Amino acid sequence: MVSRVRVWLNRTYAENVFFMDQLRRNPSDRAVEIHATHGDPDSPVLAAADTAELEPEGLSPAAYVEYALAQCERRGIDVFVPRLHQDAIVAHRAEFEAAGTALLAPPPEAVAVFRDKVIAYEAVQAIGVPVPPWWRVRTADELLAAVEELEGRGHRACLKPASGAGGTGFRVITRDPFSLGRLNGFPSPYVTLDLVLDAMRRAENQEKGENGENGAEVDWLVMPRLEQPEVSVDCLTGRDNRIRLAIGRTKNGRRRGFTLHEQWLEPARRIAEGFGLHHLSNIQFRMLGERPVLMDVNTRPAGGLHQLSLCGVNAPWAAVRLALGDDPGEIEPPFLGQDYTVVSGPRPLRPVALPHQRADVPALDAVPAPAGPVEPRTAAAPGRLSASAADAAAGAPA
Repeated sequence: MVSRVRVWLNRTYAENVFFMDQLRRNPSDRAVEIHATHGDPDSPVLAAADTAELEPEGLSPAAYVEYALAQCERRGIDVFVPRLHQDAIVAHRAEFEAAGTALLAPPPEAVAVFRDKVIAYEAVQAIGVPVPPWWRVRTADELLAAVEELEGRGHRACLKPASGAGGTGFRVITRDPFSLGRLNGFPSPYVTLDLVLDAMRRAENQEKGENGENGAEVDWLVMPRLEQPEVSVDCLTGRDNRIRLAIGRTKNGRRRGFTLHEQWLEPARRIAEGFGLHHLSNIQFRMLGERPVLMDVNTRPAGGLHQLSLCGVNAPWAAVRLALGDDPGEIEPPFLGQDYTVVSGPRPLRPVALPHQRADVPALDAVPAPAGPVEPRTAAAPGRLSASAADAAAGAPA
């Protein structure tokens, strides 16, 4: 009899409830039990897991590694998919392997390259992958010079943190004055250049007054605004640096689709194999004029990875197999799914904030996933949020 696989996802995105669903519906028909931890008691991943715990707050990266090792040993984790403190965790891979846990994550050298977008752009440019022009800015004067240079080339400037995940901190620079019209409708990514410069100069002056030095309050990347389509290539790479799977997911406004065109897949393969992005990674491109350029590299499974199921591919299960040493070989999608869009839907949440352990699970301090709809414990209606709404409420990345 084949034993069940125990998988742990730590403080992950709400969309990974679908990652968990795919693991349970794996084509090998192998039993999978999922452990989840999060800082938000209302995260839908806690409700979707077989067992779950709230994570302690305020741990340093080193302390979090100790916490993670203890979780793996106590829970009998076979495969750990780390998101929070990924860089610290992968540096201790040997200790996790000694505890019987495989890390579904790249080696520390690869994670380090892509934590900082400047280092990443320099590295991929060196192997021939096109990148947009960019400037690293830490002061108001540097920002103004970069914006003027880009505008002089006919581009609209945008900025984003030099390190970070998803679209957090992304803004488009405009010279239009702030007006009441900007307060109509939904919040906009556009930000007035004068307001940004004023905020930066105030921060610089405050720092000078505190310690006599011009401290760096910001660390931003300024570049031209790139155009659609946006193509996210989901890659599965073995520890032999050989790609097992590469499929592009396209986004153009609301419309989504899939592509196997080499203009997207070839540079993604070059990056994943060249830098040893073992296991699951996501490599994003957009258009600069008439050519694709790199936008970002994520050394983790993308939130939209489950969408590859529309192509007949179960990427999460293939990744778990690979992490366990069961090589799935090269995976070609049997077909490309039709174009689609993404809508939010309800997911059950736990009925109480404090987790309880299911009686038939021997481990301590965990909660089971509900078998059906969550029932209220009082006269109040049961809490339900869509995956995206739960993230927005918690301030988590999507």
